[in-house]
Formats: sequence, C-alpha cells, structure tokens
Amino acid sequence: MIKHSEQRVAVFVDVQNMYHSAKNLYDARVNFKEVLKEAVGNRKLVRAVAYVVEGKGREEQAFFEALDREGFEVKSKDLQIFSSGAKKADWDVGMAVDAIKLADKMDAIILVTGDGDFVPLVQYLRENKGCIVEVAAFGETTSSRLSETADDFIDLGKNKRRFLIKIR
Repeated sequence: MIKHSEQRVAVFVDVQNMYHSAKNLYDARVNFKEVLKEAVGNRKLVRAVAYVVEGKGREEQAFFEALDREGFEVKSKDLQIFSSGAKKADWDVGMAVDAIKLADKMDAIILVTGDGDFVPLVQYLRENKGCIVEVAAFGETTSSRLSETADDFIDLGKNKRRFLIKIR
C-alpha cells in the first residue's frame, strides 16, 4: 500500500472497543498518542476523532482531557442504563456517519477499532467514495472480515511496548 505525504487523512477511534481489548487481552491501557502517530505516518492529518462514553467518573475526565491534549477531538455521550439494568455504550452509527461526511475531503480514512460491524462502512468508503480505508487494532480481537476488507491493517498487538501502557 502506498502512503505518501500528500495524502489527507482522518482517524476515527472507537475508544470503548480499544479500551476493552487492551484491558482484557493485556491488562493494559492503549497509548492513543502512539496509535495516532503510527496510523498517520508522514501524511497530513486533517482530523482525529475519539468517541467516548461517559460514566461520570473523575478518572475518565482526566483521560478525556489527555486525549484532547494529544490532538483528538473528543466526542462523548452518556452511558445508557436501562430499567432492566442493562447498559449500552457504543458510537458505531456516529462514527460511521462522521466518516461518510468527511470522506469526500479525505484520501484515507483510518478506523481504530476491531469491531466487525464496520465492514459495511469500509466497503462503502472504498467503493463509493474512493477512499483508502485502513484499520488499526489488536489482531487477537479484530474481526477477520474487517481486517480483510480494509486496504491495510495495522496489528497493534505486534508492538505491545509502543501501543500499550501497563496498568499500575
């Protein structure tokens, strides 16, 4: 895959997906600063958006502020808790809509998620918008269909020292 310095890039991060993958696989946190650097490379970053869910904790506010300092636009929404006690927390539709809205202005769209629900989005962006679509995630928890459908797949699990922060 050719990646050149004139390509305009947008990065969309499914924070919940990445957080749970890193925690469950490695008992660690994701180093989003390094993920962004790897994903963009020497290309022109136009926009980096991190999609988060708020549960009202102080620690997560500090995390959201850190994402902002690292160059991410942070989009948040509240955790939904249903009367049954079930909880829902995902940004799939919001992330997809934002990627589609920006696609005409980008050469490459990078999705930082392993969620196979994004396969139709990858196909749409490639076939209808002419974008290069890349995925960055941990190979062990990434949908094989998602990694195969993308133009490029960055397996963050192959460089744990760089992309993970151990929980103390």
